[in-house]
Amino acid sequence: MRDFSKSTLILLGHGSTQNVQSSVPVRAHATELWRRGIFGEVGVGFLKESPTVAEALVRATCPDVFLVPVFISEGYFSESVIPQQLGLCGLEGGTYSRRQRLAGRDVRYCGVVGSHPSMTEVLRARAREVVADHPVPGGARPGPREMTLFVAGHGTDRSVTSRGAVERQAELLAARSEYASVQAVFMEEAPEIARCAELSATEFAVVVPFFISDGLHSQEDIPVLLGESPEAVQARLKAGQPTFPNPTRRNDRWLWYARAVGTEPLMAEVILERVVEAASWP
Repeated sequence: MRDFSKSTLILLGHGSTQNVQSSVPVRAHATELWRRGIFGEVGVGFLKESPTVAEALVRATCPDVFLVPVFISEGYFSESVIPQQLGLCGLEGGTYSRRQRLAGRDVRYCGVVGSHPSMTEVLRARAREVVADHPVPGGARPGPREMTLFVAGHGTDRSVTSRGAVERQAELLAARSEYASVQAVFMEEAPEIARCAELSATEFAVVVPFFISDGLHSQEDIPVLLGESPEAVQARLKAGQPTFPNPTRRNDRWLWYARAVGTEPLMAEVILERVVEAASWP
């Protein structure tokens, strides 16, 4: 790995004015990467929180700056809003160079973490962890070949890339032939998350939310889609408990529900890979 001791790493996230959990993974990964002592500086910037994306860049003091968008897919925020706020393109958007000279610094805008091939390992880690930590009553511990793995995404008819990133990871996982079946499911598109128990090809199934944070969608909406009552979800949330009891029996199937992929410690490695990739740009 090249020497990054004179480089600033900035992790960029969406953030939220209503859900404090939204920015937690981004801040945690920044703390971990700073602890490793690889970079001269490590900072964060958000669309909906302080410091903002623009403020984070202004605060950087190293001559080389690497900005990594901690988003699941290349979409409106990562490819339009953030580049505009960073000054990488004009107000009308359009094409832009991911490496530019800004305020005397060499600035590189890396690819989003969610589309990196190594996210497959992050998904695998999340699936293995939740099943290992929560055995079936009676002690049964099914292996991957006995399980269906669902990669759960948001999905929206407003962005093809939102669905594509989830489907790509499902394809990569299926190609490994590790699980009996791997399927992509969505909140707002077919096949729906609500049909996981019905769609499972096996008695055991694990659902991994392909989201950055344990926020509204992953903590509240998806557990309800998987059959939990809104009242039970809210009660567990207020008590600081997991909002989906693992495992849960649904339609003659055992379902596990993992935490969001963005909270997995392996995400720090994905971020580093994006930086190393950008460091090789001409």
